Amino acid sequence: MRLLVIGGTKFVGRHLVECALAHGHEITLFHRGHTGKGLFDVEELFGDRDGETDVLMGREWDAVIDTCGYVPRVVEQSADALSDAVGLYCFVSTISVYAEDQPAPIPETGRVMRFEKPPESEAITGESYGPFKALCEEAVSGICGESKTLIVRPGLIVGPHDPSDRFTYWIDRFGSEKAFLLPDRRTQPIQFIDVRDLAAFTLRLVEQRTSGVFNAVGPAKPTTLGDLWDACQRNCGGRLEPIVVRDEFLDANGVQDWVDLPLLLGEDAKKHLVDIAKAIGKGMTIRPLDETLRDTLEWHRSRGSVDLKAGLSREREAELLKEWPGWKAANAAKS
Repeated sequence: MRLLVIGGTKFVGRHLVECALAHGHEITLFHRGHTGKGLFDVEELFGDRDGETDVLMGREWDAVIDTCGYVPRVVEQSADALSDAVGLYCFVSTISVYAEDQPAPIPETGRVMRFEKPPESEAITGESYGPFKALCEEAVSGICGESKTLIVRPGLIVGPHDPSDRFTYWIDRFGSEKAFLLPDRRTQPIQFIDVRDLAAFTLRLVEQRTSGVFNAVGPAKPTTLGDLWDACQRNCGGRLEPIVVRDEFLDANGVQDWVDLPLLLGEDAKKHLVDIAKAIGKGMTIRPLDETLRDTLEWHRSRGSVDLKAGLSREREAELLKEWPGWKAANAAKS
C-alpha cells in the first residue's frame, strides 16, 4: 500500500513507520522536520500541518495515518486536503474522549466529552485534551465520511522511545540501586498498550481498509498496579525493596497522583477502563508485560543518565523518604 503518515518520527508514528516498512508498504512522511529528519529511507514532505498542506495537493495515497492531531481547526485542514486523495483516513485519537459519568468498561459507543462552552484558546490542557480530540474525530468523519474514517483510541501508550517517561518512571525506580517510594495502591486497575502492539493493530486495520471506531488498550487480562510493580521487580534488576507509604502521608506532603506518581488515578481509576472486545475480535494482540518491561528498560538504559520528564525528582523523593516514619525508624535502628 501507499501510505501517508502525518508525523511518523517520534513515538507512535515512528513505530507505525517501522511496522509498515517491515510489511513492505511504500511510505511518505509529512512532518515539520524538527525531529527525526532522515530517520527512515522514505519520501519526506516538509511543512506545518497548520497552514502548509499545499505540499499534499495533487498526490494520492491508499490511506493516511494521522498520529499527531490535537486541535480540530488544524485537523480539518489535513482532512480537507486529503479527503479526495486517500481511500481511508486513520486518526489516532485517545480513550480520553470518553465522558467519565457512564458505566465502565466503556465501549466504543460510549458518550464522549463536550465543552460546556466554546474554549477561549487552543491550548492543550488536562481539561481540554479529551474534548478537543473528540472534535478532531468529528472533523475527520464529517469531512471524509464515516465509510472512509478509521478512529483508533489508545489509552496510555508505553514502550521504547516513550517521550512522556510515565511508564518508564517505574522501570527506572525498580531498576535502580537507590531506595524509592511506592504508594500503597496495589489494587488500582490499570490499562495501557505497548506502542508496538498499537502500531501493528492500527496497520492491520488500515491494510484491511476497515472503518469505524476501536478502543486499543491492554493488557489482555485485568491488571493492577500491583501486578505491574511485581513484574517490574522480576524484570528490572533492582536489589532494594521499595518503601511503601500510605496515602495520608502523600496527601499531607502534597504528592499528586499522576503528576508526581505516574499511573496513579485515585478513586476514579475504574471509571477510566474501556472495553477492548471489539479490537480483540478484529485481531489485536497484546505481548506479554515482561517483554514490554525488558525492552523498555533496555531502551531507557541506552539513553544514559537522563532527567525523567515524569514523576518525583530523586531529590524530592529523598526528602519525602526522610520524613516517612518507617524510614526514620529503620535508619535509627541502624545507627
